[in-house]
Amino acid sequence: MNKAVAEVERKQVRETKLTFEVGDTVDVHVKIVEGDKERVQVFNGTVIAKKGSGTRENFTVRRIVQGEGVERTFPVNSPKVVKVDVKRQGRVRRAKLYYLRERVGKRTRLREKQA
Repeated sequence: MNKAVAEVERKQVRETKLTFEVGDTVDVHVKIVEGDKERVQVFNGTVIAKKGSGTRENFTVRRIVQGEGVERTFPVNSPKVVKVDVKRQGRVRRAKLYYLRERVGKRTRLREKQA
């Protein structure tokens, strides 16, 4: 990779690493700007995918709202992502949980990781 590109990317990487894995139930605190006001909105759900590396690292969170599945993809290094709280650690055996898209109701639950 180009040295200049690597230098720019290194400056944009988040100082504090977000510690969560695929399968975890998380609360993602996102900064929302409405006009001249700024507020923090919480999006909670299950992490179904992590991909990319460096400044291009993303994670996808899925939740069910009024019977409809909603997914949002967040850049890990975005300044709009204030913090990520891990509520439950899920025990999963694969890197991508796209199979949850076909499931509804109680079937979307994942086993919890034992401490």
